Amino acid sequence: MQFNLNRDLIFFDIESTGLNVIRDRIVQLAMIKYPKKGGEPEELNMLVNPGIPISAEAYAVHGIAPKDVANKPTFQQVAQQLFDFIGNSDMAGYNSNRFDLPLLMEEFARVGIEFDISKRRTIDVQRIFYKMEPRTLGAALKFYTGNKIENAHDALADVRATVDVLKGQLKHYEGAVYEDKDGNVTENPVVNDMDVLHQFTNDLNTIDGTQRLKYNAEGIAVFNFGKYAGQPVAETLYKDRQYYHWILNKEFSSQVKQFVKRSLKEYEKALREKGE
Repeated sequence: MQFNLNRDLIFFDIESTGLNVIRDRIVQLAMIKYPKKGGEPEELNMLVNPGIPISAEAYAVHGIAPKDVANKPTFQQVAQQLFDFIGNSDMAGYNSNRFDLPLLMEEFARVGIEFDISKRRTIDVQRIFYKMEPRTLGAALKFYTGNKIENAHDALADVRATVDVLKGQLKHYEGAVYEDKDGNVTENPVVNDMDVLHQFTNDLNTIDGTQRLKYNAEGIAVFNFGKYAGQPVAETLYKDRQYYHWILNKEFSSQVKQFVKRSLKEYEKALREKGE
């Protein structure tokens, strides 16, 4: 099966030192790029020296030891190569919206590269699976393809499995109907269209992977924490610049910081256009 693309699509997976998207670091990163014009996909797979200890919990999952990455390049040394490889591609992965994507953004931010996802479509294959058949990646591969995953928790093996799962989902759910917990029905939610998959696999009320910001019922971006919980982000930051600078200087994700900077800039522009 060929993916229906109007932009390059990258499947990716990250193995890390732990599960904190702000504090932890990448130890392995794998990507498979599907070009919009067709042709053979391009693979990229690398081990990265994280510069910090690998937690015992993380090692128990992926088996990457400090000695395995001791002589590997740091993220700073490979950042430009990765940034150029990604280009303006859409991004797809398994649980990527909650973990891999925010962690990757954080790594880029540390080396001074702003990795903007606001104009990219992000497809989280796990969200399709969890909504339609709540299980794990290994079970998903077996369910949709009949195959057994080899070398689970090796990043490249996981990426390949994710590609096969999405292809299996597109076949399995052709013509399917999805009904959510509120009884709302969606016709054909899983089709070979990246816009549709983006809509279906993203919680469109949640703005960032750490769930600090969200959209309210009116579609306005509001804070999801702290003293301004439920208050409009842009208007609040315009009125309270101290809070704005506090967010930029504290341990918030790069994704949150990008959004608040963009929101304030757009709000100020709108006020100037109104002459206020």
